[in-house]
Amino acid sequence: MDGTAPFFGGIEAGGTKWVCAVADAGGEVLATEVIPTTTPETTIGAALRFFGGHPPIAALGIGTFGPVDVRPGSPTYGRILATPKPGWADVDVVSPFRAELGVPVRLDTDVNAAALGEWRRGAGAGLGTIAYMTVGTGIGVGAVVNGGLVHGLLHPEFGHIRIPHDTGRDPFAGSCPFHGDCLEGLASGEAMRRRWGRRAEHLDDPSAWELEAGYIALALVNLTYALSPERIVVGGGVAKHPALLPAVRARLLTLTAGYPGPPVPAGPAAMDEYVTGPALGDRSGVAGAVELARAARSEAPASW
Repeated sequence: MDGTAPFFGGIEAGGTKWVCAVADAGGEVLATEVIPTTTPETTIGAALRFFGGHPPIAALGIGTFGPVDVRPGSPTYGRILATPKPGWADVDVVSPFRAELGVPVRLDTDVNAAALGEWRRGAGAGLGTIAYMTVGTGIGVGAVVNGGLVHGLLHPEFGHIRIPHDTGRDPFAGSCPFHGDCLEGLASGEAMRRRWGRRAEHLDDPSAWELEAGYIALALVNLTYALSPERIVVGGGVAKHPALLPAVRARLLTLTAGYPGPPVPAGPAAMDEYVTGPALGDRSGVAGAVELARAARSEAPASW
C-alpha cells in the first residue's frame, strides 16, 4: 500500500467488550484488539493505548451501545444517555478521542454501525434498504434506508417496542429496568438468563428456544411492515444458536400470512434469503465503525 495513503480507526463499543481496529485506506482491517467493558476510564484508556501503538489514523468511527446522543451540534453530543449499564450514563465517548488523537470522529449506535458494515461489505451489499438486529445481552436494530443511516428524534430504539406477552404461557415479568416486558425485556440474552437461570449458550431446552423464536418473529413482522427492509440481518450472541433463525423464519412466514403478497417473502426459500445471519460474522460492527471513520475524513453526508 502507498505509504501516503491514510489509515482509519474503528471502535465497536459494546456493553461487554470494545473491539478496536485499524484499517487501510480501502477499509480493510489490519489489526484489532478486544477490550473488556469495565469502567469508562479504564476502557477508554485501553482503547487510546491501542491506537497509540499503531500508525496514526486520519479519522475514527465509533459505534456505541446506547442510548447515545448522535446529534452533531447538540450540547450532549457523544454522551451515553439513560443506559442500564452501571457507571456509563452521561459518559462522553467522543471528546477523549478527539482530544488525544486530534482527528475527526464520527459517532453512531453499535447497531447502525453493524447495519452499515453489512450494507457496505456483507449480507446487504447491493441493496438500498436493510435492517440489522442484534440479539445479545440487549436487543437493538440499526438500519440503512435508501443508502442512509436512520436517525430522527434520536436514533431507533427498536429493542424497547412492545410485543404481545402471553403471561399464561410465559409468566416472566421481563428484565428491562425501564419497561419490564418490552422486546428486550422478554427476548434478550439477559432476559433468557433471568427466566431460565442460565445463559443462552448453555440452554438446550427446546421450549426455551421455541419461546425465543416466537418473540423474535413478532419483532421481525413489525420491522417488516414498518420499515420494509429488503433484507433483515440478525446477529448477536443469542442469534448464534443453530435452531433459532430457522424457527424464526418459519414463524415469521406464518405471521405474515401472505400479506400483502410479493415481494414480501411468501415461501421458505424466499424467507431464507430475507432473514439471514451476518456475512461478516462478529466483524459487522467494527467494519461499520471503520466506514464511519472514512466518511468522517471525507466529510461525506449520512447517505454514503
